[in-house]
Amino acid sequence: MHCAYRLLLLAALLALSHGQPHPQLDSEGHTNSSHQQVPGTGENYPSLKIAPANTEFAFHFYHLIASENPGKNIFFSPLSISAAFAMLSLGARSHSQTQILEGLGFNLTEMSQSDIHRGFQHLLHTLNLPSHEMEMHVGSALFLHHNLPFLPQFLNDTKAFYESVLFHTDFRDTVGATQLINNYVKKETQGKIVDLVSELNKDVLMVLVNYIYFKALWEKPFLPSMTTPSNFYVDEDTTVQVPMMLQTDQNHWYLHDRYLPCSVLRMDYKGDAMALFILPHQGKMKQLEEVLSLEILRRWSNLLQKRKLELHFPKFSISGSYTLHQILPNLGFIHLFSPWANFSGITDQLNLQALKSFHKATLDVNEVGTTATAASSFSLAFLSAQKNHRVLWFNRPFLLAIISTSTQSVLFLGKIVDPTKP
Repeated sequence: MHCAYRLLLLAALLALSHGQPHPQLDSEGHTNSSHQQVPGTGENYPSLKIAPANTEFAFHFYHLIASENPGKNIFFSPLSISAAFAMLSLGARSHSQTQILEGLGFNLTEMSQSDIHRGFQHLLHTLNLPSHEMEMHVGSALFLHHNLPFLPQFLNDTKAFYESVLFHTDFRDTVGATQLINNYVKKETQGKIVDLVSELNKDVLMVLVNYIYFKALWEKPFLPSMTTPSNFYVDEDTTVQVPMMLQTDQNHWYLHDRYLPCSVLRMDYKGDAMALFILPHQGKMKQLEEVLSLEILRRWSNLLQKRKLELHFPKFSISGSYTLHQILPNLGFIHLFSPWANFSGITDQLNLQALKSFHKATLDVNEVGTTATAASSFSLAFLSAQKNHRVLWFNRPFLLAIISTSTQSVLFLGKIVDPTKP
């Protein structure tokens, strides 16, 4: 009997949770009996070892989406996608397991599977630490058919390293199962993502949901009374009106790149996060997109300098929805959604198949900060110098990245082409 396993991904804003000690992986990538507190951040800690691969995957995914969706907004959480599929790899075997981990950007000759899962374990623990300054939580949930004999090792490892919550579900009741999943997602994303699941089949045996919730305040907020309607130039033929926020005489990290056609602005949040906003020169978006990489991101971070700025910056809300089962095969996940996939690490009694995978993300940017179900965005335009300070207008398409400072992880990545389109 050929049964179907459906994987659903979600990136969204979330509430805080308290990090707990977790079991460590042995050399085979499984749990052992030793329980130790996951350490804090530092240059040799596990989360930093996986950060380069996660960032490269983020840009690979972005490049593919951008090439297939010219002229459209892009918004997603690469961390949510990476964490969900790394978690899924715990139940994959043989070529399927290799395809997942290599598709996520990991070189398995240089990094063991145990190092990868320990890296995600520490990363999730760090992001989930409670904070008085910002709200951030990354989590996963497994909805499992109540009559399917799942292997204890898979359930134990997903809980230990990816903090997954388990729900026994009767998928024969398609309406009830759909409502259970959607209500859980809606609750965990503070109502930001609704109706994630709409077409569950009776042959579904498992649904995996991953989410990220992020809500942060600007370290230097805008005054609502200064927000006024202004033009945003989508392209040569399209101009839209947006609420434009204004901030004067504030010092921010800024770079006018001499070698690449762009300007870069860093804005800090209260807490462990920052946002990078990259404005290509007029007509140079495609040229800049082609060179986006981990190396370029590091270069910008190293060259940023404090500058006094006058910022004009749009207030907006956008979202992104992606069918991963159509996208990921082009990034090396060739057989993952085919009958040849091997998920015998989940159950050894049935042949499971991954049918579909979805990713949804939302973003709200306003005067006090950012609420995101996947990312934060801004755009800047270098105009002129006035009174010894620079004037930046976020009034044409731009790129954005929200980054966790301590783990060096890209939480959200996107492109704002038209801020009036949700």
